[in-house]
Amino acid sequence: MAALLEPGMLVRHPGQPDWGLGQVQSNINNKATVNFEHAGKRVIDLSLVDLIPVFGI
Repeated sequence: MAALLEPGMLVRHPGQPDWGLGQVQSNINNKATVNFEHAGKRVIDLSLVDLIPVFGI
């Protein structure tokens, strides 16, 4: 899944639902920078967390 994340994609963090919807800013070396509605910009290690893509919003 990590390889499919591209800038602009919308995602949710499965362990932090209160962070809200996030938009992928970058995905480099298995680390994604995501800007979340309620948590701001976070760097997510994609080897530890499977972000959930959100489609159709």
